[in-house]
Amino acid sequence: MKATEKLAEIGEKLLFETRTELLLAMPFLGSSLDALPGRMDLTTTTFGTDGEFLRYNPTFLMQAFARSEQELPRAYLHALLHCLLGHLVPPEGMDDRIRWNLCADIAAESVIDSIENCAPVSRLVKDKRAAIYAKLEGEIKVLTAQRLYRHFEETGLDGVTEAVYAGEFCVDDHSFWEELQDKEKPEKNDKKERQEREEALDNLQKKWEEKAGRVLREIEASGAKAGKGLGNLVKILSVRVRKKVLYRDFLKKFAVLREEPKVDPDSFDYGFYNYGLTLYGNMPLIEENEYCESKKVSELVIAIDTSASCQGRLVEKFLRQTAAILGNEDVFLSRVNLRILECDDKVRADVKIEKPSELTDYMERFEVRGGGGTDFRPAFEYVESLMDAGELKDLKGLIYLTDGFGEYPKKPTPYETVFVYQTEEMYFSGGAPRWAVRLLLDSEGNKLHYEH
Repeated sequence: MKATEKLAEIGEKLLFETRTELLLAMPFLGSSLDALPGRMDLTTTTFGTDGEFLRYNPTFLMQAFARSEQELPRAYLHALLHCLLGHLVPPEGMDDRIRWNLCADIAAESVIDSIENCAPVSRLVKDKRAAIYAKLEGEIKVLTAQRLYRHFEETGLDGVTEAVYAGEFCVDDHSFWEELQDKEKPEKNDKKERQEREEALDNLQKKWEEKAGRVLREIEASGAKAGKGLGNLVKILSVRVRKKVLYRDFLKKFAVLREEPKVDPDSFDYGFYNYGLTLYGNMPLIEENEYCESKKVSELVIAIDTSASCQGRLVEKFLRQTAAILGNEDVFLSRVNLRILECDDKVRADVKIEKPSELTDYMERFEVRGGGGTDFRPAFEYVESLMDAGELKDLKGLIYLTDGFGEYPKKPTPYETVFVYQTEEMYFSGGAPRWAVRLLLDSEGNKLHYEH
């Protein structure tokens, strides 16, 4: 047997045993582990992944195995997390490869270090790492690669700190990622080749997004006990599989069927119309219907948390988006009953809006006042009183824009209740009841993120 064949055999054996360890400890990773088999690759001195294989140098695997029982399982999980968390191809605008690679490594290691009571990977976090995690989590709470990248971009990352972080968190060879990114820009101007590569890369990303969703579903299906010791894994995966919907499209779910004064060409019978013109000469037997049935939003309540922790600029963007949509005949009826409630621990104001101009005027004088804490219950009690008084006759939904901290109502509402959070920190910290919908507002105030 040739030396390279022997090395490959040893490498495969080590990876098989490592995969088995991880599978026994975390069964929900089964499908994902199967999707990342090993392949010897002597172009690297360590190991890394291209999303299809875990490419390894067998000498590194043997040395890692000799150093520690946990080094290989942690390294394998580290590479697998890069795939599950979408690190292989950075999002648009995150073009600094060195920074992106570092952020991806910090994110992956932070997830592994948060896992408890899992023999193959759990270990005592060193003081140096713990201090770094405490600092970063104090600034951005959720350590995703994207949030870390934006944070370092905004605050700056000096060379010394970057070197310290790299020495602490870099585990695998990311050159395989760079090959994936370079394939998007082939040197030859071959349109067909470029299209094939883009399609392959898109399929690879979809494959791992689907795997991430499956892992999350299997953890949730196993019950609270299964997810208890997994630290940040569930939280980070939920960020990964979260989808986006335009605010205007989301509002359509509160639509009701109503008749409104508008010419309805679809119900017009041109046969009778032409017959009348032919029979009587310029005298139609039928005219266009002046009313038509439309499924649009007629009533909506938007409650705004005006406590100090809410961000005034984002609330303003949200209201401006609402005003723009209010003038859209495809979403709202021409005359609408929109109630805007300003709340903290009480309902401080109730503003009735019937047309876009009134909402625009309202925004000119709106401000986040700060002050006391938040109690969501008074807003729901107030809405119930409006319904009892007949001021809200066909309410389908209430949207509560909030920081998430406060006393939530216990009883489900007869309309759909949606809590919209302004940041991921608020989104994860908020304790909305199970019967309510939780959404995350993007920084432009026009998209809502949700889990599926």
